[in-house]
Amino acid sequence: MSTIETERLVLRPHRAEDFDDLAAMWADPEVTRFIGGRPSTAEESWARLLRYGGLWGLLGFGYWAVRERAGGRFVGEVGFADFRRGLGFDGVPEGGWILMPWAQGRGLAGEAVRAALGWADARGWDRSVCIIDPENAPSLRLAGACGYQEIRRLTYKDHPVVLLERTRA
Repeated sequence: MSTIETERLVLRPHRAEDFDDLAAMWADPEVTRFIGGRPSTAEESWARLLRYGGLWGLLGFGYWAVRERAGGRFVGEVGFADFRRGLGFDGVPEGGWILMPWAQGRGLAGEAVRAALGWADARGWDRSVCIIDPENAPSLRLAGACGYQEIRRLTYKDHPVVLLERTRA
């Protein structure tokens, strides 16, 4: 498991003590509006935290808890998974990011995602994918700025999503 530091952020694997921050973020309707459309319960957030630990242990990659370097305030999460969604890209690392409302619009997501992609590139990954709600314009812009390109639109759990792919230069 790796820790990454950027100018303003620390990305590190989740710990049990991240639970309260993680649960608060995932319970916020503003945060989950484009990710499943409903807030998560504390139980669902706990299962998510456990899943994050399992990703690192089984696959050698996963999600990082993102915190500010100055003060340690919880910013959100960024990372990669293989959720076996059955959408035609099982086995390919799927990138994702989610930020606390206060952290949005400050360039922190871009800083974190670029750091995570640098980590992936350093490991020789040829490609990664992500799925984004077509109404989530900020995430689509960020994905494009980070080299992801739309390859098709599909439906996942009765919701439309855009499937994007990034290949290593």
